[in-house]
Amino acid sequence: MLPKFQFGDEVRIVRNVRNDGTYPGLAIGTLLIRRGSTGFVMNVGTFLQDQLIYTVNVLEQNKIVGFREEELIGVDDVWIPSKFESRERVRSRISLAVRGEVRVTPGMEGEILKVFRDEHDGVQYHVIFHDRVLQVPETALEATRVYGDEEQSDA
Repeated sequence: MLPKFQFGDEVRIVRNVRNDGTYPGLAIGTLLIRRGSTGFVMNVGTFLQDQLIYTVNVLEQNKIVGFREEELIGVDDVWIPSKFESRERVRSRISLAVRGEVRVTPGMEGEILKVFRDEHDGVQYHVIFHDRVLQVPETALEATRVYGDEEQSDA
């Protein structure tokens, strides 16, 4: 398990990161770092011997936070912002059908499983609606939760 980033590398955070209880002085669920922010790798460690954790100094927010490798890209890598991220709850804005059969009705809630930023027709998501996983364009979804004054889906 070799790290992708090293001490001093500038990285971009690709998903919103909220306090899971490990960041002192802030309530659980508080937004720590907004996706698109950049910072510098200070340290590389492991968690449970199978996950790399990067300690990143996000200078513009004066915070030092740990990130998994999947939450980071190189600052010069192509980054296409998305409205939602994995594990976020969403609601369908329209009916969604597969081979003419409606599988999801407007207002039905689901959870983002995966984000596809490099699709030719825009950002798409794998969303699980009850027991069905569908690939859904970003324009067909809206946020379901609000955290404080800030919508979860703010870009």
